[in-house]
Amino acid sequence: MASAVDVRRGGLPVQVTGFVGRSRELAVVARLLEEARLVSLVGPGGVGKTRIALQAAGEARARFADGVCLVELSALEDAGLLAHTVSAALGLPGQDSRPALEHLVECLGGRQVLIVLDTCEHLVEACAMLAEVLLREAPAVSILATTRQPLDVAGEHTLAIAPMPVQELGSGEDAVALFAQRAAAVVPGFAVGADNHAAVAALCRRLDGIPLAIELATVRLRAIPLEGLLARLEDRFSLLTARRSTLPRHQTLRTTITWSHDLCTAEERLLWARLSVFSGSFDLVAAEAVCQDELLPAGRIIEYLVGLVDKSVLLRQEGRLDRYRLLDTLRGFGAEQLVLLGEEERVRRRHMGYFRSLAARFRERAFSGEQLELYQELDRERANVRSALEFALSVAGGEREALRFAVSLWPYWLCGARLAEGRVWLERALRLAQERVLGPLPERAEGLGHLGFFALQQGAQHVALPWIEESLELAVELEDERLRALAIQHLAVHRLLSGRPDEGFPLFDEACARLTALGDRAGLAIALMEKTALFALSGDGRTALAVSGEVLELLGEGSQECWVQGYVLFLRALARWTLGDLAGSVREARRAVRMKFALGDLLAVADCLELLAWQAAEQERMVRACWLLGAADRVWQQFAAPLAGAPLLLRHHDRAIALVGRSLGPERYAAIFRQGSGLALGDAVELAELDVDAIPVQAPRRAAMELLSPREREVAGLVEEGLTNREIAERLVISKRTADAHIEHILAKLGVSSRVEIAELVAAGSG
Repeated sequence: MASAVDVRRGGLPVQVTGFVGRSRELAVVARLLEEARLVSLVGPGGVGKTRIALQAAGEARARFADGVCLVELSALEDAGLLAHTVSAALGLPGQDSRPALEHLVECLGGRQVLIVLDTCEHLVEACAMLAEVLLREAPAVSILATTRQPLDVAGEHTLAIAPMPVQELGSGEDAVALFAQRAAAVVPGFAVGADNHAAVAALCRRLDGIPLAIELATVRLRAIPLEGLLARLEDRFSLLTARRSTLPRHQTLRTTITWSHDLCTAEERLLWARLSVFSGSFDLVAAEAVCQDELLPAGRIIEYLVGLVDKSVLLRQEGRLDRYRLLDTLRGFGAEQLVLLGEEERVRRRHMGYFRSLAARFRERAFSGEQLELYQELDRERANVRSALEFALSVAGGEREALRFAVSLWPYWLCGARLAEGRVWLERALRLAQERVLGPLPERAEGLGHLGFFALQQGAQHVALPWIEESLELAVELEDERLRALAIQHLAVHRLLSGRPDEGFPLFDEACARLTALGDRAGLAIALMEKTALFALSGDGRTALAVSGEVLELLGEGSQECWVQGYVLFLRALARWTLGDLAGSVREARRAVRMKFALGDLLAVADCLELLAWQAAEQERMVRACWLLGAADRVWQQFAAPLAGAPLLLRHHDRAIALVGRSLGPERYAAIFRQGSGLALGDAVELAELDVDAIPVQAPRRAAMELLSPREREVAGLVEEGLTNREIAERLVISKRTADAHIEHILAKLGVSSRVEIAELVAAGSG
């Protein structure tokens, strides 16, 4: 006869601190416990898996007639004692002569119990075997496991537990709310308000939103004020220690990370250390290029990478391409290990070399039909490119290489309108090379030219001129025809934006002649595009259309190039507008804004929105003109001068504002303008393309939908059709578990909480 199960022995502990947030995760766990008998909460150490499991188990207690039992495994080292430990937690007698697992199965045979197996990762094989046996032999038993890697058992449903988000003040469910609650217990009267929210949010972000790290940080408030705590977080491992009552594995942040480190194989630990040189996320190709050697062969990197994902050291980011990332706390620990291994400089050099080659590849094809694809590839690596460039600037004796690296990035900064950032890096690299007195270098001449051109784009003509003139002097001294043509071209742009177009015409003619002689088609296309601007901004629309036709011919019919072509379309729209061809102007402007938004060129998007606003005002569609002006203004606030400070464009801008303001009246104008400036840029572009007059009550969420992978968009479309998860699985010939995972990813990426909201967003996007 089976022994009675006394779940009070292993019942859930009373929580001494309040539970904060995680409503989405709790809802998912509740649903999974209804559909499956083995649910594993997977995530890195300290992310809150145990607290979520205990909260979810407590909420589900009423569904299990024989109760809920917590089995804490962190202190258990001998896998052979696992069944004994579970039996003890269930209150089973320990005198039975039969094997512990056999006795456990018999006792649980007819019982409806939820067993919470907490901290399975160091006993993962034993826990997997136990789960398999219980699922097979005890049909009313369910298991909720917390682990840093899945048990990989048939029927297991996993839920990845991510760090807590850092949201706006007053959300009540994020990392800031957790910090506020725990801090109030340590420092009576502590509260998060408008005066300190920014500091608390910054601290939570530095701690990756990891609940354990946040709780450890609040304890230090007894001795260190908030601002001091934030300043000291560089040494987070030694700073963050816990109270005596905390679980041994959570006594310090270092201890909980070391716990994960010890679970890894020697190869996984070495890969962890080497991956610490990456900033932000990275893909498999980059990991193989940077981390492989005889100890970690390239062909086996994926195996070790998967091992780190399984152990929740690496987080996998799903999207159009799979990418991975280390949380900052884990990256910092890995960086320490890399130093101890004596590999830091070698691996950082390989990291720098890889991303320098990526930048060089984009530069070579920056104005080809591959532009958009290659730009997006490089833009995904923005954090790594910055890190690699920073390292290049720190290498003694590497000043010229660092300058060459910075100069190679000019088309990337140009295409994405990251002009201010480009100026910072170019100035640093140029200053460093000058301090080394390396003599006249082509890299210096080119860097100065691009630096001056970026300043021109920002409307700083007086700042740009000395750089451009020095660039020309160096090009002449070096007898470099390409750099000479480039500098002359920049001088012509300076004359144009300074309101002296007559001086710009001969300079453009000279630059184009030199580029033609060199056979530089991309350079010539850019020069002719700028010459088009000279005519368009001088009021000569017919010549502007003729010259722009030459540019389009150079690019080729059906070209996928976006930067030059987008500007040419904008200038053609401007030229047609000045010639009175309003319909043609609107048509070209819509094409231009679509193209520039795809590339992410915010400056040009704002130019296009401005022109569309002027066109709307011309059509007496004042509401449309007003919100378009507001949407453009949101971009202008990020730059020194709107419309590159071009006098003719500024006159049109001022005229449109005056015209729309008089028509709508000051109060209505201000309200609609605010609506426009409050739009996400993607929404503004979509509404501009749809030719709407007033902003809909619920603006489209195109920007959010674009976060979804193609498969996720397909699944979202089936949700909009009303299909259940099981029906979606059958339609796509995938498992229901995979369909469930897709739905969870879609909910998280779109920031919504229900299938109804997914359907609404799909409908809005397709409309």
